[in-house]
Amino acid sequence: MTTGTDDPRAGAGTGPRRPVRTRRRPLQVYRVGNEPDPRFTFANERTFLAWIRTSLALFVTAAAIDALVVSAEPALRRSIAIGAVVLGIVCALTAFPRWAAAERALRLGRPLPRARLAGALALAVALLGVLIALAVS
Repeated sequence: MTTGTDDPRAGAGTGPRRPVRTRRRPLQVYRVGNEPDPRFTFANERTFLAWIRTSLALFVTAAAIDALVVSAEPALRRSIAIGAVVLGIVCALTAFPRWAAAERALRLGRPLPRARLAGALALAVALLGVLIALAVS
């Protein structure tokens, strides 16, 4: 019977890891470097999923503003809805490249890449929130 300590991938591990041959996709991510600690990989995946959830929330916001806010001018409602859709598309399209870059950095033992769009996106979502508040009031 083997214990968890016999498996080189169990726990955090302190020794060097060997490259793992895999059929996982995308190959440009999984063919490089060594298998990282699963905790870091899972954290990276959770971040990817958070970007996707944000994208979906922006799409729902666009639909809700356009359908439910009847007190605002139609042009303002449509502008806010289009802005939310554009932000949702940006979130969705940048989520995968961010995940892949972070996963490659983890596998190669390099520093994680900088989040370039996060600040601009946060500012845009805050501005969208102000516009929604003005439209609803």
